Amino acid sequence: MEIRISPSLLSADFARLGAEAQAMENAGADMLHIDVMDGHFVPNISYGPVVMRSLRKASSMFFDTHLMISEPLRYIEDYVKAGAGLITFHVESDDDPAAVIEKIRSFGVHPAISLKPKTPAEAVFPYLASVDMVLVMTVEPGLGGQSFMEDMMPQIAAIKNEAARIGHPLDIQVDGGIDERTAPIAVGAGANILVAGSSLFHQADYVSAIRNLRMAAQAAL
Repeated sequence: MEIRISPSLLSADFARLGAEAQAMENAGADMLHIDVMDGHFVPNISYGPVVMRSLRKASSMFFDTHLMISEPLRYIEDYVKAGAGLITFHVESDDDPAAVIEKIRSFGVHPAISLKPKTPAEAVFPYLASVDMVLVMTVEPGLGGQSFMEDMMPQIAAIKNEAARIGHPLDIQVDGGIDERTAPIAVGAGANILVAGSSLFHQADYVSAIRNLRMAAQAAL
């Protein structure tokens, strides 16, 4: 299993987003996690496709785009045009998940589905065969300063087991409180893509931060 690191742009210096993205790319990050919040689905507002389009001009990184919004179907095309390589939406959103997945796929972009901590893993089972990745949140989305929820590990294991049962290769991403201590726990449960914010962007040396996080995660394999 290949471990991939996706630095969360929410923890970057917003005055230097282009430079921050380039620095993470040069440091060995595999993709860039872009959290989109609408202030309705989650109690926070981040940035939209205009910011992503500007960032696309400054970075060639794969954009791992996480839509924490109520109406993903309405905005998929905007984020595709802004440069998204993968679009994750929430099973708890207002739109029909099957329709959202179909629309994302129609643009040639990887579809992914996410679930909040209080949502049972079984909620995404009907869609596993249609998506390329599942994002398991290990904090409540949209709220900063939370600790890693280790009790979400059974969700990861359940999703991984169900994907294996139906014979569908699936990436499992984990987001929330990921650092050198918690990464091995998430990987041990079955995750292979790690979203990390402050544990990467708040370090002086991005190269060492990514290398150390990857080594800690791989130790759990």
